[in-house]
Amino acid sequence: MAEVRSHLADVLDRARRDETPTIITRRGKQEAVVIDIREYQRLRQLAEQAEEAWLNRLADEAEGEGHEGSVSLEEMAAMLRTHHA
Repeated sequence: MAEVRSHLADVLDRARRDETPTIITRRGKQEAVVIDIREYQRLRQLAEQAEEAWLNRLADEAEGEGHEGSVSLEEMAAMLRTHHA
């Protein structure tokens, strides 16, 4: 952590220019990672696509099993967001 503070510009340059992530530790425990913003956006997009595909698969399975006790895709997404928060 102290090293990141004193070398923040270098850490940011490595993330942006070299696409090299820097893992930040505190007392030997990994706490965070500094990555290029484009890589972060790409990873977020992949995660959202994977979640959407998973929700669509669940909806397809539920539709095939009938409607009793089922929830809408919007309700499922809201439940997942609440669970992840």
